[in-house]
Amino acid sequence: MRRLSKKKALSLVKELDAFPKVPESYVEATASGGTVSLLAFTIMAVLAFFEFFVYKSTYMKYEYEVDKDFSSKLRINVDITVAMKCQNVGADVLDLAETMVSSDGLEYEPVNFELSPQQRLWHMTLLHIQERLREEHSLQEVIFKSAIKEVPTAPHPSEEIPAPPNACRIHGHLYVNKVAGNFHITVGKSIPHPRGHAHLAALVSHDTYNFSHRIDQLSFGEEISGLISPLDGTEKISANSNHMFQYFITIVPTKLNTYRVSAETHQYSVKERDRVINHAIGSHGVSGIFMKYDISALMVKVTEQHMPLWQFLVRLCGIIGGIFSTTGMLHGMVGFLVDVLCCRFRIGIYRQQKEAPLITQDDQKDPLYTDNSTLS
Repeated sequence: MRRLSKKKALSLVKELDAFPKVPESYVEATASGGTVSLLAFTIMAVLAFFEFFVYKSTYMKYEYEVDKDFSSKLRINVDITVAMKCQNVGADVLDLAETMVSSDGLEYEPVNFELSPQQRLWHMTLLHIQERLREEHSLQEVIFKSAIKEVPTAPHPSEEIPAPPNACRIHGHLYVNKVAGNFHITVGKSIPHPRGHAHLAALVSHDTYNFSHRIDQLSFGEEISGLISPLDGTEKISANSNHMFQYFITIVPTKLNTYRVSAETHQYSVKERDRVINHAIGSHGVSGIFMKYDISALMVKVTEQHMPLWQFLVRLCGIIGGIFSTTGMLHGMVGFLVDVLCCRFRIGIYRQQKEAPLITQDDQKDPLYTDNSTLS
């Protein structure tokens, strides 16, 4: 009984075989079929090879949510060179609540405003990258993937230039509240007082005003080597001593999670405006560099992801099965059309054979056989 049940089970499994085996004696191999098979296998191999590189590469996934972190501090990273001496300029932050933030984290370094050939080459390269980023937004994903969380280096190496310093490099970082504020660089050192703050501009000669500047770095959040902000590399040259430069910045908190770095940084967009201060024509204001920033309520999560293995296997099976089936159908269709075209030239022969059937000797020996030609 067990043997019978096993035989029945095996026969049932054989009946469920969806891949019937054809004996080799029933299969006809042709040169055209071999050519198509070779071509199909080549296409399969090439597409599978490129599909492996697609599986190996990664992509960035963007998610949006409300930023609920209001208690933390916002870090501002600054590296700006102003074409004035350090004793004549001062930088600080005044937020929306009229709270003056201490600028102890900023350093004032006397430098030359003119760049050396090596520094100018780096600056031109950075400007070219910024130009390409405005046209090719997908390059931002490449920058995210190349970001490394380490101690950042200076944008360009400082070199000894045989000339007295005529500019001031203001660099460092500040921690401010996560509210709108105004980071500005203007004439004179800042002094706090109960109603806000003021700058000792009266002690600086008006002839020394020159707010031509170069922004080597202006970023928010953690410093991440490899990330490029929109204002990095900006250079403004003013021919007038009374000049106001304004930058209106919208900051978007960003959580970056890649295979190389995991950090909380900030992206931002910026609008620029500059004008000459001339009270005689109604253009009022204060000469200097003003960066008014505001923080968006939305937060962006940027995550580097990899194609799952099961998806890669499904795509690979689709490529192999699709090409195999398609080439088989195309080969059968072409063969059918060739047979039809070849048979058109043999229609006359088939008709003669049908009208005058072949008579064998066995038919002549048949007693019921009559020769229609003799009867006629």
